[in-house]
Amino acid sequence: MNFLAHIYLSGNNDFIKIGNFIADGIHGHPQGFHPEIIKGIIIHREIDTFTDAHPLFRLGTKRLHARYHHYAGVIMDIFYDHFLAKNWATYCNTPLEVFAQEFYTLLNDQYEILPERNKDMVPHMTRYNWLVSYASLEGIDGTLKQMDSRTKMRSGMGSAVDELKQYYNEYEEEFKAFFDEIQHHIKQKLKEF
Repeated sequence: MNFLAHIYLSGNNDFIKIGNFIADGIHGHPQGFHPEIIKGIIIHREIDTFTDAHPLFRLGTKRLHARYHHYAGVIMDIFYDHFLAKNWATYCNTPLEVFAQEFYTLLNDQYEILPERNKDMVPHMTRYNWLVSYASLEGIDGTLKQMDSRTKMRSGMGSAVDELKQYYNEYEEEFKAFFDEIQHHIKQKLKEF
């Protein structure tokens, strides 16, 4: 799962959202953060573990593996954010544009507590409205091309939208079944805190 799903699955707690957002850059046991941010980091890791082991997610990565190798999971994360954004009204009463703007505002309001790596990302994320852009194939294509350029074109992700188009219905149906399960799983985990 990419940014949108991680933020959405954080629930209504702003600090858990921040923790979930910064988690990829935090290694080992998180220390020195607000306790709710630490919960967000832990929830992020739980989402990743659940997702990577799930049979439907793995089925999708198998379609991609021959061409993209270890980048298949990264591509699937982006595909799943596309389906979440596209079907947003099914999962959330707040319009996606409003949800995204509220999150960008949160990041700017809490900018000083963000790690440097995330601080550098915030202006681009906000200017190009990444979270909303995921709803369109053009937005996903742009995201994949941008990520490909970060790998100096070694990943080949810039052309992965072709596989998304080819297996669009399969990916969407798999996402819907998967997302029902992960929502339930993460709600339970949040209750355990």
